Amino acid sequence: MSDISGLIQSDVSADRVVPPAGFTVRLTLFSAGAMAFLAVFALALSLAAGRLASQWGNELARSSTLRISAPAEQMDTQVAAALRVLETTPGIESARALDAAEQQALLEPWFGPDLPVEALPVPRLIEILETGAGYDASGLRLRLQGEVPGAVLDDHTRWRRPLVSAASRLRMLGWLSILLIGGALAAMVTLAANAALAANAQVIAVLRLVGATDTYIARAFVRRFTLRATTGAAVGALIGLLGVWLLPAADDAGSFLTGLGFSGWHWGLPVLIPPLAGVTAFLATRAAAARVLRGLA
Repeated sequence: MSDISGLIQSDVSADRVVPPAGFTVRLTLFSAGAMAFLAVFALALSLAAGRLASQWGNELARSSTLRISAPAEQMDTQVAAALRVLETTPGIESARALDAAEQQALLEPWFGPDLPVEALPVPRLIEILETGAGYDASGLRLRLQGEVPGAVLDDHTRWRRPLVSAASRLRMLGWLSILLIGGALAAMVTLAANAALAANAQVIAVLRLVGATDTYIARAFVRRFTLRATTGAAVGALIGLLGVWLLPAADDAGSFLTGLGFSGWHWGLPVLIPPLAGVTAFLATRAAAARVLRGLA
């Protein structure tokens, strides 16, 4: 508690113990700023990836596809029978058969625009939209098996499962990246504090001769390095937020990269990065000061 109060109340005589400029100052400020900048983008990437995967998963969860394979002369009959089954199935909001143009548009990325869909034995597709409650896929398959033997129901389960898994892994990687960034910041601040303490070994010895305690000396280093790290992190986080804000909006192009940003209250999360950097620097500097002062005793 005394160390924390020392961060708030400035002690001019104690602050003179720590060099106000030099290599350690630049190292602390740059390390904190760079780590905060990277943390903002790691946070934006993990949140955007999870948001996009959730959106895809929700869209796939409410839609299904019925594929009908049958001889050409029986195709229309089986499609009509399948639509009757779907219209009487609880949990299905709507069902419609895709026309030739829509099926050709689906196949165009793989076979080109000149694919003669009408002349090929391409299965007919029926698009199914579910209600919020959903439908019983197993029961529907049994009904279709009896009334439309050539129908195959795809409820997109195999599509949803990889998306959910990918979302959880991306979130985990994002938080792991932030933890690694915090560890790198702690290591840099520790190195800077060790260098500053070693460079001021003679000053520390004189302070001890005049009655200064190790707690008094360590508090000065902890305060200076904590404030430097917090300041550098605030600048880095601000630059990172500006960079994320300047990214193209998702409406300008429908690709994944345009969705890398914050949404809603997520814009407030980067504000937590400078205080967390300060806490990291506080703990790292206090441990380094205690260890070095014991070695100088």
